[in-house]
Amino acid sequence: MTLFLGLRNDDSLMKAYARGEARAFNELYSRHKDGLYRFLLRASPSQTIAEDLAQETWASVIKRASAYEAKGYFKTWLYTVARHKLIDLLRSQSHKIQTQVQSDTEVEERVVSHDNEALSELNVHRLLEKIKQLPAEQREAFVLKEEGFSLAEISSITHVEQETVKSRIRYARTRLRNDLGISKEVVS
Repeated sequence: MTLFLGLRNDDSLMKAYARGEARAFNELYSRHKDGLYRFLLRASPSQTIAEDLAQETWASVIKRASAYEAKGYFKTWLYTVARHKLIDLLRSQSHKIQTQVQSDTEVEERVVSHDNEALSELNVHRLLEKIKQLPAEQREAFVLKEEGFSLAEISSITHVEQETVKSRIRYARTRLRNDLGISKEVVS
């Protein structure tokens, strides 16, 4: 049965993990760890915070396994858990976050200055900084869309109407294009 783990859908893997099949969790983790981390990295004020939130999210998945109900897609549920962790952290530790952001920025500046591809890194850094400067609702919708979620899935994760999600993404793209001075085709 474990031979075909890669062929099973996420919901059946989560149910198998709840029944004690540890390899099912390993498969879920390998499928979603990178995308979840990218989402948290883009939505969080720092890399350190994103790493911590990713670990906390996976710990919650483990803790909630026995109560998991396949009401939608596992991926949507996973990102909703991560989003709630991020919101909780931002509410409770806003003063600590600013200090961490400054520390991470200093490290990033040293890395970029020693990199042979400094221009490319600078452009990536600039884009990420502009994404972080977007209003929270726009940033969240934009990042989720970039992670491949549909408007319906983003609506489910953020608990707002699809038209609102669509507007937030449009405003985010417009602002990024304007802030970065690039054409419409690049940020679409």
